Amino acid sequence: MLSILSQNPILFIFLVLALLLAVTLHEFMHAWTANYLGDPTAKHMGRISLNPINHLDTFGTIAILLIGIGWGKPVQINERNFKNPRLGSAITSLAGPLTNLALALIFSIPVLLHAVPLDSYVYLFFFLIVRINVLLMIFNLIPIPPLDGSKVLYYFLPRNVDIVKLEMYGPMLLMALIFFSFISPTGGFFALLFGITQPILNLLGFSQILF
Repeated sequence: MLSILSQNPILFIFLVLALLLAVTLHEFMHAWTANYLGDPTAKHMGRISLNPINHLDTFGTIAILLIGIGWGKPVQINERNFKNPRLGSAITSLAGPLTNLALALIFSIPVLLHAVPLDSYVYLFFFLIVRINVLLMIFNLIPIPPLDGSKVLYYFLPRNVDIVKLEMYGPMLLMALIFFSFISPTGGFFALLFGITQPILNLLGFSQILF
């Protein structure tokens, strides 16, 4: 992504703005939902905020700049504050990806209505917003800790399943998937991720691939 800065500064600025929007609202909705369901932990940590600085993770931001896929600062929750800990955790986790889906749908409406010229900067900006939000939604729904999909998976697992082991080995599995994607001639995990993304973009009116 950093290489784009010298090649096309406007595209780089659009990418940064789209990423800030997607990550900030994703994490904000985690915090807001947790507080709404009875857990004020994130609220006390200042995470119910639309200030991007409060939601950026150092390594996640570096990953975004280097490979185009990353993450925000995880929102901490205390499941014991929920009336139903497993359900509250699952709903809080889903709030982030569903927010990304909502953003993708909102910014696709003008394109579906043919209100935006395909050769305009507006189309480019909307394309980036929709693509990034769809990518974040799909990526975060993968049921591997610490991604949001893992908390949804926990809700459906039997209560005798050792979740601690899943939390321990999940990040290593995720890093392995990312690492082997770089050395795989077919793109591996990344190829699958982008392969799932494109049909969704087509449905949302963005069949023209810009880059």
